Amino acid sequence: MPKNSKQYRAQVEQAPKEPVSLEKAVEVLKGFNRASFDQTVEVHMRLGVDPKQADQIIRGSIVLPHGIGKTQRVVVFAKGDLATAAAEAGADEVGQEDLAKRIQEGWFDFDACIASPDMMGVVGRLGRVLGPRGLMPSPRAGTVTQDVAKVVREYKAGKVEFRNDSGGNVHAMVGKLSFENDKLLENIQAFVSLITGMKPAAVKGTFVRGISICATMSPGIRIAA
Repeated sequence: MPKNSKQYRAQVEQAPKEPVSLEKAVEVLKGFNRASFDQTVEVHMRLGVDPKQADQIIRGSIVLPHGIGKTQRVVVFAKGDLATAAAEAGADEVGQEDLAKRIQEGWFDFDACIASPDMMGVVGRLGRVLGPRGLMPSPRAGTVTQDVAKVVREYKAGKVEFRNDSGGNVHAMVGKLSFENDKLLENIQAFVSLITGMKPAAVKGTFVRGISICATMSPGIRIAA
């Protein structure tokens, strides 16, 4: 929604001016549901990290308690028995050089990319196109793995990857506005708890400096500490 639209301006006026409890924030957010589609709910956390320092990078993944409200398309780089296992687990596409060629030619119709370790010679060449889109398989994110079938099932169940941006902020999709309040709450709490527990030893000051939630077409609502 354009930020100068009448509806958006009205929502800004209705939004709490000060941080509120998570329960209240979810209640307010669901009251903004005036769009003609089921909006995505996101959580944004401002962290006291220096993103230029490798030992302060916040990166990982989480399987949210109630999923994210959408079926994720998953592609897998694997061969032999692992390729068969990935397909049986529900991968949308499984391949090797053929899959790499499609991606190099501009095909990105997927939400997650998984690779077995022996395929990284092929996948490594895709870093320039997958990296900027946050789709490059990584051991740290759990997307380079021998157990490709398990990870496929996790993403199909609503696994979410995250990594702090250049400003030290972490963002994640945590559900849809159509979710019941308690399910949205549990998803958000699970994500916030995970990030809070990831404070790097190198960070001496306040780690979590701000939390807000928003929907696709709504202003953000700040959460009280």
